[in-house]
Amino acid sequence: MATTVRISVTVNGRTFQADCEPRKTLADFLRQDCGGTGVHLGCEHGVCGACTVLLNGRTVRSCCLLAVQADGAEITTIEGLATGGELHPMQRAFANNHGLQCGFCTPGMILTACELLADNPAPSDEEIREGISGNLCRCTGYHGIVNSIREVADQRAGK
Repeated sequence: MATTVRISVTVNGRTFQADCEPRKTLADFLRQDCGGTGVHLGCEHGVCGACTVLLNGRTVRSCCLLAVQADGAEITTIEGLATGGELHPMQRAFANNHGLQCGFCTPGMILTACELLADNPAPSDEEIREGISGNLCRCTGYHGIVNSIREVADQRAGK
C-alpha cells in the first residue's frame, strides 16, 4: 500500500493540490500533475539544468527536489513567464538572438538567466557565462545565449 502526502503548491499563479507519493520528484509532479511540459528532464541528476524552475523566486533543479519539499511554495515554470499573451523580454531576446536551436535547454536557461539578472542587473559577459555554467546546451555554443542575456540587461539599463 502506497503512502501519499497531500501537498499544495502555486504554479504560475494557479494553486494545485494533490496526494503525492513522498518519492515523486518536483519535476515529475510539475509535468504529470500540473501540466508543466516546459519542465524538461535531461539527466535527472541535477547536472544539465533542463529541469530548472523558480521556487519562491530562486532557481532549483526540479529533478533533485521532492515534490513534498515544495509544499506551500510558489513555483514559476517557463509557461509562467509570459504575461497577457506577450513573451517575457528574456524569451523574446532568445528568439531574436538565436539563443536556442533544439530548444531542450531553453526553459531552464531562460529561468536561470532571469535569476542572474535579478541578482546582477549589469553582468559582464564573463559573469553571464559563469551564471549559466550550470545549464548545458549542446547546440548553440552559448554565443546566442550570452547575447540574449546581454540584450535584456542592456535594455533594462536603458542602453
